[in-house]
Amino acid sequence: MDSTWNDNQPIYRQLRDKVVAMILEGTLGEGDALPSVRSVAAEHTLNPLTVLKGYQQLVDEGLVEKRRGRGMFVTPGARVSLMRDERQKFLATEWPRVLSTIERLGLDASDLLKK
Repeated sequence: MDSTWNDNQPIYRQLRDKVVAMILEGTLGEGDALPSVRSVAAEHTLNPLTVLKGYQQLVDEGLVEKRRGRGMFVTPGARVSLMRDERQKFLATEWPRVLSTIERLGLDASDLLKK
């Protein structure tokens, strides 16, 4: 997990987003344990409550489950759910800007498919 933080959003949210990226990329699979709160806090010099808040967001979203005394684990279907949500988010927010740029530059499909 990368330990660079920006000032644009709270660290707990950035941490949550990094775990989401790990799930989407397959670094963390269904049933895999998340690194412990203590280890993440120590490794990245964070307050354990900050890490816990980021993890709690994942629990609230149903992407991670707590297992008492064992830790937190990626829930079954988390990647599929995230992929669906991220695609919808991309199509609603990013794609219109990309399409506008494509049109403004006069590009067509053959231009976009060139390597």
